[in-house]
Amino acid sequence: MTSKPINIMIVDDHVVIRSGLRMLIEHDQRMRVVAQAGNKAEALERAISERPDVIILDLLLGDEDGLSFLPELCEASPNSRVLVLTGVQNPDSHRRAIRRGAMGIVLKEHAADQLLKAILKVNEGEVWIERSMMGSMIQEFNKPPVVDPEVTKIESLTDREREVIALIGEGLKNKQVGERLFISETTVTHHLSSVFSKLEVSDRLELIIYAFRHGLAKMPK
Repeated sequence: MTSKPINIMIVDDHVVIRSGLRMLIEHDQRMRVVAQAGNKAEALERAISERPDVIILDLLLGDEDGLSFLPELCEASPNSRVLVLTGVQNPDSHRRAIRRGAMGIVLKEHAADQLLKAILKVNEGEVWIERSMMGSMIQEFNKPPVVDPEVTKIESLTDREREVIALIGEGLKNKQVGERLFISETTVTHHLSSVFSKLEVSDRLELIIYAFRHGLAKMPK
């Protein structure tokens, strides 16, 4: 009797990379790719509909940051185990990924068989952290967490509030923001009141400066 294959979802914004990963993974008869996604919206949708055993996630998805929505991905499919496959050699990013719910990290520069081994281990409920990362991670987890107050403020924003901030940064008035988002001007005002409170800014000018400084809005060219 053959065991059930491991169902895998690939989240990467490059079609060619997704195709290559699929060929590599499905060459192993113990695994099969049941879903692919190129951005946050697709990833969350596929995770909910497919409920894969393992989700392979790249941290850089074009203009999106896989690290930022990793907790949402874990929540969308609680029984899925997330394995980060990344070319980012930043120990801080790796530690944050583990803190936010990833079960393992594999660097793209390493051999293909490392990825297959990691998939098997993570699927079994084990954490996969390469030896070169282990020392720094142990030291980091033994330190008391340092919370950046600005990060905490920004993480409290809803997706809609972020959209409003971005449009305010483009110079749009409340009515124009409402038209762009298909919501009423009154609703925009309520969102702005919430944003002012969360970010501790007093007016639109302070908000715009804050948004440019922290990447919540794009600077005009």
